[in-house]
Amino acid sequence: MDCRIRIAVQEQDFSLEAEGRVLQALPNVGALVSFSGLVREDHEGQKIDALFLEHYAGMTERSLEAIAREAASRWPLHAITIIHRIGTLRPGEQIVFVGVSSAHRAAAFSACEFLMDYLKTRAPFWKKCMLAGQSFWVEAKGSDSDAAERWRQD
Repeated sequence: MDCRIRIAVQEQDFSLEAEGRVLQALPNVGALVSFSGLVREDHEGQKIDALFLEHYAGMTERSLEAIAREAASRWPLHAITIIHRIGTLRPGEQIVFVGVSSAHRAAAFSACEFLMDYLKTRAPFWKKCMLAGQSFWVEAKGSDSDAAERWRQD
């Protein structure tokens, strides 16, 4: 079965409802699982003014495509959509959407979780946190690496 993959790296926001409709519009879809990540209001107890996200154009899209293709090779999926925003985002705004459709829920849940875990650790995005008149680059978390490690196939 061929899996339809759509990747977008963009400044503009996206509609969860519209993205869900696209994923479920394929024949024999029995499950749709999605994740939407938002900008949190605080970082380690301090109020966030904004996040600035940047990437390497072209390289980032290829990386996301490779992650999606790996998911499609592991699970029987109908479609995958990955949308990641860049630029300046305020608390409460959407950062990322990952959606998966499949005939069955187990494949959809596993693939969506895998995609997010790998996106957090393998996609070339950088986040700068702006708060209280200062800014700093957000370091990768060990917990993200641990989550991705469980999907490793030896």
